[in-house]
Amino acid sequence: MPGENLTRDEARERAALLTVDGYEVALDLRSAVGAGPEPRTFRSVTTIRFRCAEPGAATFADLVAPSVTAVTLNGTELDAKAVFDGTRIELASLAAENTLVVDAQCAYSRTGEGMHRFVDPEDGEVYLYTQYEPADARRVFANFEQPDLKAPFTFTVTAPTGWTVLGNGEQDGEPRPATDDGTDGTTWSFVPTKPISTYITAVVAGPYHVVRDHYRRTFDDGTVLDIPLGALCRKGLAKHFDAEDIFTVTKQGLDFFHDHFDYPYPFGKYDQAFVPEYNIGAMENPGCVTFREEFVFRGKVTQASYERRANVILHEMAHMWFGDLVTMEWWDDLWLKESFADFMGAFSQVEATRFENAWITFANQRKAWAYRADQLPSTHPVTADIRDLEDAKLNFDGITYAKGASVLKQLVAYAGRDAFLEGARRYFKRHAFGNTRLTDLLRVLEETSGRDMTAWSRSWLQTAGVNSLTPHATYDAADRITELSIFQEAPASHPELRPHRVAVGLYRRQDISGALVRYARAEVDVAGPRTVVTELAGAERPELILVNDDDLTYCKIRFDEVSLATLREHLGDLTDPLARALCWSALWNLTRDGLLPAGDYLGLVERFAGAESDIGVLQTLQSCARTALVHYVAPDRREEGGRRLAQAALRELRVAEPGSGHQLAWARFFAQTAESAADLQLLRGLLDGNAKIDGLEVDQELRWAFLGTLAAHGAADERAVTTELARDNTATGKRHQVRCLASRPSAEVKAEAWAAVVESDALSNALAEATIAGFDQPGQRELLAPYAARYFEVIERVWRERSIEIAMAVVRGLFPMLQDDRRTLEATDAWLAAHEDAAPALRRLVLEERDDLARALRAQDCDAGTAH
Repeated sequence: MPGENLTRDEARERAALLTVDGYEVALDLRSAVGAGPEPRTFRSVTTIRFRCAEPGAATFADLVAPSVTAVTLNGTELDAKAVFDGTRIELASLAAENTLVVDAQCAYSRTGEGMHRFVDPEDGEVYLYTQYEPADARRVFANFEQPDLKAPFTFTVTAPTGWTVLGNGEQDGEPRPATDDGTDGTTWSFVPTKPISTYITAVVAGPYHVVRDHYRRTFDDGTVLDIPLGALCRKGLAKHFDAEDIFTVTKQGLDFFHDHFDYPYPFGKYDQAFVPEYNIGAMENPGCVTFREEFVFRGKVTQASYERRANVILHEMAHMWFGDLVTMEWWDDLWLKESFADFMGAFSQVEATRFENAWITFANQRKAWAYRADQLPSTHPVTADIRDLEDAKLNFDGITYAKGASVLKQLVAYAGRDAFLEGARRYFKRHAFGNTRLTDLLRVLEETSGRDMTAWSRSWLQTAGVNSLTPHATYDAADRITELSIFQEAPASHPELRPHRVAVGLYRRQDISGALVRYARAEVDVAGPRTVVTELAGAERPELILVNDDDLTYCKIRFDEVSLATLREHLGDLTDPLARALCWSALWNLTRDGLLPAGDYLGLVERFAGAESDIGVLQTLQSCARTALVHYVAPDRREEGGRRLAQAALRELRVAEPGSGHQLAWARFFAQTAESAADLQLLRGLLDGNAKIDGLEVDQELRWAFLGTLAAHGAADERAVTTELARDNTATGKRHQVRCLASRPSAEVKAEAWAAVVESDALSNALAEATIAGFDQPGQRELLAPYAARYFEVIERVWRERSIEIAMAVVRGLFPMLQDDRRTLEATDAWLAAHEDAAPALRRLVLEERDDLARALRAQDCDAGTAH
């Protein structure tokens, strides 16, 4: 048996052999509290009823557990030590109909995988939740861990008395006292679920703070749908919990999806739990969605944060149909749920909530994620080749989510909105509670659009890479366009030229106001290397030609020389916020590609970011500017670039509207860029209350941001950090403290941080993440230099010995990116050459980091060749 890493071939063989009729899972979680040994375990008893197409055949069940007490197959007790190897249970001589009972001791997790156990440092309370995707349900109960072996699940959970316990299904009667062994506890039973996959089952248990509401909908035929709603968080966060806003977005989303999907929400209740130390943004467990608790805002945040939370709520809700009701057969087609959820998140936000500018955020943030991922050596088609579970884990990436969503936006432009939504409706009704492949979706889209989807799918879903679209115009003596053409290019590594439905906008400044506005627009189908836009012939000469205006397609926008010159001088005069966001995005891509000097990009941010009206775009610009300064500016220009950026941040902080989100964004950015003695003194003054900026409330989260900068520059010691923790002795405060302590500029501190993450597994996932964030400080390149060689010495061992979540965090987070010189690139290449037999997923991560480093060096070369 090959261990935890289930292959696609094994899954296909097992799916051909088995049909699962149902699971009964009994968990006893009383061991989560009280004194006891570490690591702790809990009892998990699973009964699986399944059929076998070939009586007499053999297969295996999945279980990752410290021990198994008993295994019974069809009434016969098997030798647990003989059939269980730590990850799989061997099942031989199957009957046509089978019953498997597994009694196991499963381990609580501290890495966010399986049954995660969290102890709140504020009050000592214990909180549990599960997280499984792609294949960690087997850490909690025995199962057939693959998405196409769906079945109903019936859960029974025994927990400490006084806890709240949730599952996918509604409660089956009132909780009752546990009577099995005399230990105090309460048993909760849940009604059977609809047929669902193992990875979206869920249990949430603990003394959670719970808020209740209802969603009620009457359909045209008189049917009434009444969905109980719940929102949960830790008791320590209850005072910050704005459940009313969460319920508002939830109800708006349910209305939108009922209006457009014509398939009532099929999973009964709808609980949303905000849980601690969560590895991802959220998870679409039907009836019991889990979110990272950072979406419960402890201090003041910008509207972009509320927009982001709403997007995640709607993204997970879309999964109730795309992913939960209809599920991909194997992880090759992960996009069938993630791309759709990503697209529908923005689509529903714009049409159903107060966040009407969600497509601007999508263009500026989500697509940036996709563009980066699509230019890595690990890029892959939207429909990927997923050989095993390690491949699957790494494919929750910018291609599967954001590129896939961008492609769907292009599909809506290509096939038409009505045809797209009607295709979705037919897809749900035809495949409800089943599993699908790409061809199943294409079939319904062909029916509804009347278009042949084969060629479109081959270009957009089955090939990798991003195209560049560049305009070229010629003019007559009267300054009118004689011909406007669009040139399409593709990288040599992925030479596919795709069909693009794009809008081309012509912009010029108005005489009186100077505003840069669009005066002509045409939509055109771009195909091949050159396409002429005949509709714009005869138009007056523009100052800016914007290809992909309105962001209909997925491409890198390039500019002609006149347009680029216009943006350098008048980007702030561009009045349309989406057009402005698209130009910012294009300029960032030029910077990343080494075509625009990083110093020039910083100059544009200095000049024009202060006038940016969209807070989400502003915060993206600030993040990009920080990346450009740290990685893309030539080394001998970093100090001056940082000084200018900090000056710009402080200037904008002082002139921003008091109490506004823009003021808060500039305050945070100033904290990130502050380096001079005067800047650090100001941060200390703001922290101590000796300095004031009108309207700026220095709440606890902002205090940690300021203190983090001071600690990283040696201007705040351990005592200062410990004192701050005393002010904020909470789980969030603890994470901030760990980050601040690891950020201090001391060789001893760095050695302790490295050892805590690399040489020990004592830290939870959240604290390991915080330690890595503190360790890796841009202003400490020399201090971190000794760890470059150590990184390559330890990563194979880390990958072998640690959980994949922690291993991924170490391999990505500790890569010596800040040692950005040719020697680091050579060391990376040497490791790759000497470790061709390393785990493919590990090599992929190192290759991605290597590519980012090489890109940074090219950008530095570009920047070094120019004068600012």
